[in-house]
Amino acid sequence: MTRLSTRSPWLGLGALCLGLFMILLDTTIVNIAVPNMLTSLHAGLDQILWIVNIYILAYAVPLIVASRLGDRFGRKRLYVTGLVVFTVASALCGLADTGGSLIAARALQGVGAALMNPQTLAFISVLFPAEKRGAAFGMWSAVAGVSTIAGPLLGGLIVEKLDWHWIFFVNVPVGAVGLLLVLLWVPESRTATAHRFDPLGVVLLTGALAAVTFGLLEGSRYHWGTIAGPLSIPLLLGGGCVLLAAFVLVQLRSTDPLVPLGLFAHRNFALANVVATAVGFAMVSLLPLMIFLQGVLGLTPLQAGLLTAPASVIASAIAPFAGFRADRTGGKYLLMAGLLSFAAGIGAAALVAKPDISSWWVLPAVAVLGVGIGLLFTSMTTVAVGDVTPELSGAASGVFNTTRQLGQALGTAAVGALLQSTLHHSLGDEATRLSAQLPDAYRAGFVKAITATGDNPLYVQAPKHIGVPGPVGEQLRQLGTEAFGNAFVEAMRWTLLLPLGFTLLAAVFCFGLKPRRRTAG
Repeated sequence: MTRLSTRSPWLGLGALCLGLFMILLDTTIVNIAVPNMLTSLHAGLDQILWIVNIYILAYAVPLIVASRLGDRFGRKRLYVTGLVVFTVASALCGLADTGGSLIAARALQGVGAALMNPQTLAFISVLFPAEKRGAAFGMWSAVAGVSTIAGPLLGGLIVEKLDWHWIFFVNVPVGAVGLLLVLLWVPESRTATAHRFDPLGVVLLTGALAAVTFGLLEGSRYHWGTIAGPLSIPLLLGGGCVLLAAFVLVQLRSTDPLVPLGLFAHRNFALANVVATAVGFAMVSLLPLMIFLQGVLGLTPLQAGLLTAPASVIASAIAPFAGFRADRTGGKYLLMAGLLSFAAGIGAAALVAKPDISSWWVLPAVAVLGVGIGLLFTSMTTVAVGDVTPELSGAASGVFNTTRQLGQALGTAAVGALLQSTLHHSLGDEATRLSAQLPDAYRAGFVKAITATGDNPLYVQAPKHIGVPGPVGEQLRQLGTEAFGNAFVEAMRWTLLLPLGFTLLAAVFCFGLKPRRRTAG
C-alpha cells in the first residue's frame, strides 16, 4: 500500500489528535468529579465506580477488532463513526440524571473511543514516510501523554466553575469541530488486500479481554471472590486466560488471522508491548498522588490540577523533540531515559510526601514526571510501530493500545488493592495510637470511624464530619485528620513502590531492544 497524499499530513494528524485528546482525557477526568456526582445523582459508591470503570472496559475490549475493521472498511470511515458515537454519547452523559443512565452512556462513549483510537496511530504509517514518523509519533505521544495527566486540571476547573455535567458537554462542540476537520483534511485509507472477517477470533478475543479486564477492574470491589452464584473473579480471570490461549491457537492455524502473530516475531514490537503494559500500570501511580494532594494537603480539585499542570506542559514540550531524535537514533535510549525519569518522579513524590508539607514541595517530582512522560510515550510508540508496514499498522496499533490499557487495568487493580490494604492497616495503627489522647468513652468509636475512611481504594479522604459537639468533637476532628494524614502518607509510600518497580523492570527490558539508525529525512 502506498502512502496517501493530503494537503498536509500534519493537518490530518492534528485533526485526528483532537479526537484522541478527548477520548484519552475521558479516562481520567471523571475521577475528579466523583464527590460531585455522589451528591448530584444520589448514587451509591458502587454505581460511581461503574461510571469510572465501564468506560475503560468498553474502550479496551474492542480495540484490536476496531483496528482490523479499519483495515478492511476504511480507517477514516471507522474514525468518523467512532467520533460521532463518542460525541452523541458525551451529550447523553451530560444529560444523564441517574447513575444507571450515566453508566449506559459511558459504555457507549467507550465503544466510540475504541473505534477511533487505533485509527489515529495507524494513519501515521499511511501519511508519513518512515524517516519522518518519529516526529509524527512525537505529536501523537504528546497528546496521549498530556491528555492522561490533564484530566485533573480540566476536570477540576470545570467542576469548580460549572458542574460535573460540563465535563461531558464540552466534548460536543469539540467533537463537531474535530469531525469537520477530519472530513476536510484526512484521506481515506484501507489495506490493499481485503481481509476475511474472522468471527471465531473476534468472539474468542472479545470474550478473553472482557473477562480479564472486568476481573481486574472489579476484583477489589468483590474482594477477589464471588460475584454472584458460581461466578467469581478468579473464575473470570482464569476463563479469560483460557479464551486467550484458544484465540492464539486459532490464529496460528488461520490463513488470514485477526492478529498476525508474526508481529511478535519482531523483537522491538514484542518488547515495546511489554513496556507499554508496564507504562499503563505505572501511570496509575498518579492516583495516590492526587488523593494525597486533596485528601491530605486539603487542596481543591482545581488547585491540585494546577499543581500537576507543569507535568503536562513539560511533557508536551519534550515529546516533539524526542520524536525528532527518534527519527535519527531510534527510540531505545530515549525510552530508557523516559522510564528512569518517570521512576525518579515517582520516587521523589514518595520521599517528599508528608502530611504537613507545603504543596510546592511536590513540584520538583511533578516536573520530573513530566520529563519522563514526554520521553517515554514518544519513544515507546516509535519503537513499537515505527517500522511496521502500512498493511500491518492497524493490527499493530490495536495490539499496542490494548496492551497499554490492560496494563492500566492491572495497575488500577493492584495499586488500588495495595493502597486499600495498607491504608486500612495504617489507619488502624494511627487511630489506636492517637486515641490515647481521648476520653475512654470515645476511643473505640474513634478507631472504628477512622479505619472505615480507607475502605474504598479509589476515593478516600480525611474525615470531615464527626457528630460530637463541643471541645471533644473538635479534638476528634483534629485527631482524625492527623491520623488520616499520617496513615495515608505511609500507605502511599509503600504503594508507590509497586509502579516504581514496574517502571524500573521495563527499563531493564529495554536492553533487549535493537537500536537502529536513520538518516535525516
